[in-house]
Amino acid sequence: MELFLLAAALVVVAGAGIAAAVLLVRQRRETAGLRAQNAALARGLDLREKELRHLADVRLPELMESLHNPGLRVTDPLHDLDREAPAYGQAMRTVTELFAGSAARVRERADLSAKSTLRAMMRAVQSLANEQQLAISEMQERHDDPDVLEGLLRVDHMNAQLGRRAQATAVLCGSWPGQQRSASSMSDVVRGATSRIRDYLRVNIQGPVNTAVTSRAVEPIVLTLAELLDNAARHSRPDTTVEVNFQSTHNGVAIMIDDAGVAMDAEELGRAADLLSGDASVDIHRLGDPPRVGFAVAGVLAARYGFRVSVDTRSPYGGVRAVVFVPAALLTDVPGERAPEPAAASRPAAQGPAPAAEAGAPATPGGLPKRTRVAVAERPAGAAADAGDEEAPAAPDPGARPPARPARETAAGLGAWQRGTRSGRASAPSDAEGPGIESKDLRP
Repeated sequence: MELFLLAAALVVVAGAGIAAAVLLVRQRRETAGLRAQNAALARGLDLREKELRHLADVRLPELMESLHNPGLRVTDPLHDLDREAPAYGQAMRTVTELFAGSAARVRERADLSAKSTLRAMMRAVQSLANEQQLAISEMQERHDDPDVLEGLLRVDHMNAQLGRRAQATAVLCGSWPGQQRSASSMSDVVRGATSRIRDYLRVNIQGPVNTAVTSRAVEPIVLTLAELLDNAARHSRPDTTVEVNFQSTHNGVAIMIDDAGVAMDAEELGRAADLLSGDASVDIHRLGDPPRVGFAVAGVLAARYGFRVSVDTRSPYGGVRAVVFVPAALLTDVPGERAPEPAAASRPAAQGPAPAAEAGAPATPGGLPKRTRVAVAERPAGAAADAGDEEAPAAPDPGARPPARPARETAAGLGAWQRGTRSGRASAPSDAEGPGIESKDLRP
């Protein structure tokens, strides 16, 4: 009996030990599973925390910057979220897409608002510049004094530069050039552009071609050339020239502008190519301080009117060559010019009407010339002797310095020069804007 009880006790003890062992193994397994689960949760939490910090510190700023610079690449996440945390990765993509869309809309609204404000301001400046131009022109016609006329010409040139800057800014903000022009020869188009820059004396025009630009494209090409010429002059030494050449092709004419300034590196050439292509909208907030609008304006006008501008060629003088290619669709025949009137044949003093009548000078009722102060001041030195004056001046010394040109003749020459340069840029202002109404960087 005792043996039986002992055996039964041993069996119970063994069963209890086995049960305890099973429970211990199960507990260890559960503990290991919990530890692994805790480790995975901790790793996932650490992954999410790192990705969130990386998103805030790196990816979102780069995403914001890429909205202004399309070529900028946004950094990828630190981990393979599609494999390690698919749901979290999808949530991160949703956040970045929402942020990019919101930022793009905010930037677009800010850009449109800024452009609208600038466009309205430039319209007012253009209107004042046009009114000032008319006042200057009237004063130039009214004054004959060479000193006064010289000052008026200087003011007129500065006003032309001011008008070009306002016009370029307005075009960059979505406005039309705002001026109506008639068809002009290629040489007049380049001269008109030259008259709108500060260093116009440094521009050398060579080899004109016998063709003209159509009416709708004259002002856009003039404004584009003015910006490129000003850019070339500003980025080259003041003792060098800016060469302008023409090259006729089978489908248009190329206007080549060469400077002897500083060449552009690869990064600058790439940015210039983007601006000159006119494909993307120009962000006026990223044009520098002061703003460099030359290439941007040229790109906008080229894309709008159908010509091309490039600066990817090196100038033979070590600087930059800018090429404006005008296609045949924008070219026409040179407008006919009025033939000069034949000069009146000279006659002896004893034949025909009196000299005063031939020159249109004032005369008495009997046809005799009437003496005036201006006529006396501008009469040649030998005229008094020919007319029989009692006290004729002595014959001039052959070695003496020739007399100065009369004041009226000098003023007339300055006026003719001014009218010639003004013909390249003078036009009737128009307040209307739109495709049917036509209308003046800098280097990045």
